[in-house]
Amino acid sequence: MAVPPSLVRREEAEAFLKAHPDIQFVDLLIADMNGVVRGKRVDRNNLVKVYEKGINLPASLFALDINGSTVESTGLGLDIGDADMVCFPIPGTLSVEPWQKRPTAQLLMTMHEKEGEHEGEPFFADPREVLRQVVQRFDEMGLKVCAAFELEFYLIDQENINGRPQPPRSPTSGKRPQSTQVYSIDDLDEYSDCLQDIIDCARGQNLPADAIVSESAPAQFEINLIHVEDAIQACDHAVLLKRLIKNVAYDHEMDTTFMAKPYPSQAGNGLHVHVSLIDKDGNNIFAAEDPLENQPLLNAVGGLVETMPASMAFFCPNVNSYRRFGSQFYVPNAPSWGIDNRTTALRIPTGTPNALRVEHRVAGADANPYLLMAAVLAGIHHGLVNKIQPPEDTEGNAYEQHEPSLPNNLRDALRELDESEVINQYINSDYIDIFVACKEAELEEFETTISDLEYNWYLHTV
Repeated sequence: MAVPPSLVRREEAEAFLKAHPDIQFVDLLIADMNGVVRGKRVDRNNLVKVYEKGINLPASLFALDINGSTVESTGLGLDIGDADMVCFPIPGTLSVEPWQKRPTAQLLMTMHEKEGEHEGEPFFADPREVLRQVVQRFDEMGLKVCAAFELEFYLIDQENINGRPQPPRSPTSGKRPQSTQVYSIDDLDEYSDCLQDIIDCARGQNLPADAIVSESAPAQFEINLIHVEDAIQACDHAVLLKRLIKNVAYDHEMDTTFMAKPYPSQAGNGLHVHVSLIDKDGNNIFAAEDPLENQPLLNAVGGLVETMPASMAFFCPNVNSYRRFGSQFYVPNAPSWGIDNRTTALRIPTGTPNALRVEHRVAGADANPYLLMAAVLAGIHHGLVNKIQPPEDTEGNAYEQHEPSLPNNLRDALRELDESEVINQYINSDYIDIFVACKEAELEEFETTISDLEYNWYLHTV
């Protein structure tokens, strides 16, 4: 006889509390549209109840702009009385927060309908549910999605200059880094205590963080997550790793930023995602001695190329996202692809035939991992089902061979998304309406704000 799911959940909570008798609090976490982690903190004595009955949070949590204000045009705020939904734990995500002074644990949650004819069903506006619905298409094909993220970020000083970030002083030398030394071991040494604590804490939380590399700007780093055969879990890992990095850095008296383009003259922060597909026999359907001879791989690339313009709002969801693009920083601005070519939007890394995959290189670190993954998988599925052939692969410098053609601003990206028949087949149109409404509200505020540059240019000159 199968064990009831509620009992399984209860047993997970009880086992954790028994193993960690010092835990005082538990942070209940859920990622909003912007990937910002929100939630509640409860006493340890309430954890079992959380597993059995969930917690209430308002549906408007998924209608928040980047400042945390409800965008009423989404219809998830006052129109429904700012009604609560119920959030339940995601099994396997209960872990200790090593950075807390008081022993605290964390638990990732997902939202469900609280009442009515859809009671208990996943809530459509939870980005995790948006992704689950796309993943279900692959389940129906007998395929598992194998995925992993590469996450870039800057360590920055806790003190800024007139609101602008600056690199932190090295704990080793006391100096602020100025030079660009990609893959520099010395740069890793400068911040080794903080970076090693990030890796150690990640492992302590069962997050498969693998390697840290120094990236293309002062105090910029990249952490690679090991692939897992579960696209949703890969996104859970990315969300939790981002939170962990911020908190560990703060313990080291530094701050972090995942802003797509924090420095005008330095490289931006990217969020690359690697994807392959595993069949029911455990085989990678993209595997091949020659990638150009693998039809499923070519079809997947064809679908990604075709849907890339309409997916840009999910890859680059903020005004600042589009400042990251430029050939000198290896950020693709056309839907190109190539074999082991880092100048293209889609790179097919070479290596062992069984490890062949697609590396999607467009999104910034400010993207919501669930929505990014949903858009990528929609493109792959569209290509597979419709047997779409990609354009010719690019050899050499893609920036010299392809004119920029992807949307280069948020307003155009939102228009492409809203009008895309293909993406609307994969992602609930009601959700797209909510996403567009939130981002258009942010755009309106941005465009009506008078910048310092405008005062410098026009105040005394016109």
